[in-house]
Amino acid sequence: MKLLLIAPTVEPERFPKGGYAFRVANYNLPLLAALTPPDVEVRIIDECVEPISFDGGYDLVGITVNTPMASYSYELAAKFRQRGSPVVLGGIHPSVLPDESLLHADAIVVGEAEPVWDGLIRDFQRGLLRRLYRAPQARMDRIPVPRWDLMRNRRYIVRRALTATRGCTYRCEFCSIFSAVGPGFRMRPVADVVRDIEAGGARRLVFWDDNIVAHREYARRLFRALAPLKVRWVSQATFNFSDDETLMKLAYEGGCRGIFLGIESLSAASLREANKSFNHVRRYRTGIQRLHDHGIGVSAGFVFGFDHDDPSVFERTLEFAEQAGIDACNFKLLTPYPGTPLYDRMDREGRIIDRDWSHYRGKTHVVFRPRCMSPDALLAGFKWVRHQCYSWRSIFRRLFNSRTSLEAGIPMNLGYRYITRNEDPSPGWNPAAQEQEGECAEPRSVRIASHWGAL
Repeated sequence: MKLLLIAPTVEPERFPKGGYAFRVANYNLPLLAALTPPDVEVRIIDECVEPISFDGGYDLVGITVNTPMASYSYELAAKFRQRGSPVVLGGIHPSVLPDESLLHADAIVVGEAEPVWDGLIRDFQRGLLRRLYRAPQARMDRIPVPRWDLMRNRRYIVRRALTATRGCTYRCEFCSIFSAVGPGFRMRPVADVVRDIEAGGARRLVFWDDNIVAHREYARRLFRALAPLKVRWVSQATFNFSDDETLMKLAYEGGCRGIFLGIESLSAASLREANKSFNHVRRYRTGIQRLHDHGIGVSAGFVFGFDHDDPSVFERTLEFAEQAGIDACNFKLLTPYPGTPLYDRMDREGRIIDRDWSHYRGKTHVVFRPRCMSPDALLAGFKWVRHQCYSWRSIFRRLFNSRTSLEAGIPMNLGYRYITRNEDPSPGWNPAAQEQEGECAEPRSVRIASHWGAL
């Protein structure tokens, strides 16, 4: 039996066009390959490092699907099915919209695939493949070493990715983590994480954990165990990571050189709206400085389009990022992904104006009606702040104010600059330069002064 596992990606990021600085090895498919019975021949195609081939004569094809990739994944599935290869779809999108996904596949997996994958393969071999496999949460102490030997390692800048934990203790309105891995926060045995790193052999890693410091005692044990391995890694955490001096020290000693923080907004009202009021705006600057003092670079996530975001939000965010020395910024448009509380609320309010899933990337389209500006102004401001942030002037200013982890900061900024200018060369425009009308309108000078007073 020949099995093909595919990780599709959006057109601007496909090989060879996609930026090399962000080619990080896929984790889910090598893990599924390790869970596949040994009598099955497995091939993995990660579209960010190689094109998809339809001519392999595969007995079964598995495709991992997120919402922005849903329409494209359905097209891929149709092409394989036309060639006689049955298709299984899994991932976030089939888990939240199973009825839609079943229209395009021979079978789907709802939830985490690990508990049902071996049984699915055996069912297929016996000619008994079911249409839907609903998986319980995976046991964190039964995760095997991923099949790294199946990856095109030389084409990745970071050749190993893994997780130590799954889930998050918070429930932000716009976040799809709950849809992806279910409720609660789960931790792998630290010894298993060390085993995977030693088996992988790479010195640079990404932990795809949603919040690697959610359980402080576990994080301390993990970081102490990583220190002797002499690896360098980055991961994601909530902002309160910067409150714990001991944890930051242990993280650095364990190899942490960068952390992604979901700052999201400089507005306390927007954070309350997003159910993320545990982020404290007044502590942003000191928290970022603490991380820098411990040698940890900061990549910050910002989201534009909350109901309290007025047209001044873009230039305020840019100025804050430069003054605080944020090493890299990841800007996104607020997007109501299916399965999130945000989608349910906006659907009830009749504010979703676009249900083309390919537009749900959070980068190219505004798919809902904002409160305080038009969709066109929100998109233009988003483009403007991206282009401004990755201008040479802004890159230099941020990295000069950071002076931390330049070995990661420089390639990340060059990568973001390349992607920003190749993905959409339009520089947009700054909505704050124009007076706005509507329920949120107030003079530009008042808008900017009032928000800076909160920081």
